[in-house]
Amino acid sequence: MNKRRQWLLTAAAGAVGLGAALAWQWRRLSPPIPPAGLAQLWASQWQGPENQDIAMNRFQGQALVINFWATWCPPCVEEMPLLDAFYRENRDKRWQMIGLAIDQPSRVRQFLNQYPVSYPIALAGLDGSELMRALGNEAGALPYTVVLNAKGEVHSTRLGRLSEAEIKAWAEIKL
Repeated sequence: MNKRRQWLLTAAAGAVGLGAALAWQWRRLSPPIPPAGLAQLWASQWQGPENQDIAMNRFQGQALVINFWATWCPPCVEEMPLLDAFYRENRDKRWQMIGLAIDQPSRVRQFLNQYPVSYPIALAGLDGSELMRALGNEAGALPYTVVLNAKGEVHSTRLGRLSEAEIKAWAEIKL
């Protein structure tokens, strides 16, 4: 192979690699959440699996992790033990968490009977999908996580399965 052809192949491979890295990073970054999306969040009210009322405004003034999930979503189910561990370790440090299930109530109840979590779960259904889009997830894909500091400011959003390192890093957020 001549040197020019080898150089072109190397440059093409580098460009593909750079493009893939940029696409991955872009996918992890998200647009800012509009104030109307946060207003919609705090005005939302859901039913829990045991028909208890869950008003989102009860979480104001605390750091909050909002995780949109569904029982039929493998990455959602995979990250739940990690989210639960973070919540159990940090709930006494003014951290709150809520899982908003974009799913049928009967499936969520059945799932939670088998795999309980310590944090509150709300049966958000299709209204939860609308809120998820208002909070920056234009694709409407799951899982989707929003992390707010105690002032209600968006620290981060994440479309896709969270890693253990990402979740552990939340503990360093200035509340």
